Amino acid sequence: MKKYVLIYNPVSGDAKFKSRLDEVIDYLQVTGGMVLPFRTRVKGDIRPFVSQTKGFATDGFIVAGGDGTVHEVINAMLTEEVEVPLGIIPSGTCNDFASHLNFGKDLPRCLSAVIGGQWRTVDVGRVNGEYFLNVASAGLLTSVAHSVDTSLKNTLGRMAYYFKGLGELPSFRSLHVKVTADGQVLNDDILLFLVMNSGMVGSFPTLAPEAKIDDGKLDLLIVNKCSISELMGLFISIFAGRHTSSSHIRHMQASEIYIECDEPVESDLDGELGPMLPLAISTVTNKLKVFRLS
Repeated sequence: MKKYVLIYNPVSGDAKFKSRLDEVIDYLQVTGGMVLPFRTRVKGDIRPFVSQTKGFATDGFIVAGGDGTVHEVINAMLTEEVEVPLGIIPSGTCNDFASHLNFGKDLPRCLSAVIGGQWRTVDVGRVNGEYFLNVASAGLLTSVAHSVDTSLKNTLGRMAYYFKGLGELPSFRSLHVKVTADGQVLNDDILLFLVMNSGMVGSFPTLAPEAKIDDGKLDLLIVNKCSISELMGLFISIFAGRHTSSSHIRHMQASEIYIECDEPVESDLDGELGPMLPLAISTVTNKLKVFRLS
């Protein structure tokens, strides 16, 4: 009998996953599995649970939630040196990494990947001692994910992020940063930066078209200082997938990135509040196993 641990966030996304919990357990039992469920309640409660149960989950961990919940789970697994594969059930407002892996919200499809037992290794990013799976960022719009009210997210979905972000535009000012990426140095005034693993952020699938989750590189996308009207035009280009040719965008790939700023700035990791700048960011290869569709 295969043994799994299921960690789920009952308030992620539309908060409906918990109504399908019995369906998940039934599916795994019928296919010869045993599952130990854990309902996350407060930030920080996942790692102690993972530490206590890593000996039980001999065949895999499963996480149901959005990018923030997945972020907590992978940090717990990697810190506690859990080496079994991870299955992802996307049930959050944004599910960027799961979407990159072509996992939709079809629950049986997600579970079939777990019981199929096939997995792949993927890169993760490391920043100031913490891991991120999909993106590290700072600047305009990057704090939106952890500043939007949960009830608003549950009601409006990802549109809540866009509305919140638009409200920031008139008052935001640029940041002066120094970026060192594999020895290449950049000093400039910017609006935001994204250090990406998959290239999908905020449900935009092609922010970094060349990004791969197993190439040992992270993709750095910088939006240079520009006017609000130019920025709105850039957003239109992003929707159309034409932004990489914009003069306001700088893109590079690197395995080691150091970002400094001359003022206190918070970062964001996978939609969760991250450390203050400066950020020492690196790629960790072959670190995480994830179940894949056969």
